Amino acid sequence: MWYSSRKSGTSPEIMMPRRTLILAALCTACLLAIPATHAAQDMTRPERPSLINGISIPDIPGSPFSATVVLESEQIWPDGSSEIRRTINLIARDSLGRTHNETRRLMPQYFHGSPELMSVRLFDPLTRIRTVYDPALHIARQQFVPKKPKSPTTPDPSLHVEDLGITTLNGLLTKGTRRTRTIPDYESGTGEAVKIEDETWYSEELHLDLLIRHSDSRAGVETVGVSNLKRIEPPASMFQVPQGYRILDITPPKAPAASPLVPRP
Repeated sequence: MWYSSRKSGTSPEIMMPRRTLILAALCTACLLAIPATHAAQDMTRPERPSLINGISIPDIPGSPFSATVVLESEQIWPDGSSEIRRTINLIARDSLGRTHNETRRLMPQYFHGSPELMSVRLFDPLTRIRTVYDPALHIARQQFVPKKPKSPTTPDPSLHVEDLGITTLNGLLTKGTRRTRTIPDYESGTGEAVKIEDETWYSEELHLDLLIRHSDSRAGVETVGVSNLKRIEPPASMFQVPQGYRILDITPPKAPAASPLVPRP
């Protein structure tokens, strides 16, 4: 098991065992094989980000699940060495469409244990309340999020979209898409053309990306994969703020209505 549930009813505590979790989590590694070269120690290198984006969960009712998400960030240095950081998050959605999404700190490749939980994001589509709670401060910030009208998308001539076909991940059919954008040398800031590539494998049945790979020659490669998928109703406690948290309403106040103009006599 990668995690063990606490008796308190809060989110399960994720453990990173001694064997590399990414091999078990990314069962689709045959599609995306990433080398694990040992990172050279160099104090002059810039500080790496401690977080990367995970999986976005649509608030779709009637399709409950819970899963483990493995995130890996690899930076290739000019000397050919690489630095790899990893973490594991839990995600879930219940039958009402409520979502649970964690953010944990990226840890070095040699780290074993439980990555630090930075925040947990909850969303209830019925009340439109988004909650982000901080385990370190025991503060939960809540905000009403109104629905946004869909805006038409403008075609991007610099974007090349490629259909990668269909494959099976986690027992689900997924459709692969690769989107490639090239930034010319005079705009990249590096003096050379930069290619940015995003590859996604989307499950129409679950309305969820099961595998994401983002590649940018300036920042490296980020891989996000869903594993340990369970198509059952998650515990209700995963969509609630744990006891003992201070709840703050950060919804912006509504702007006062403009007074009608009264014509002067």
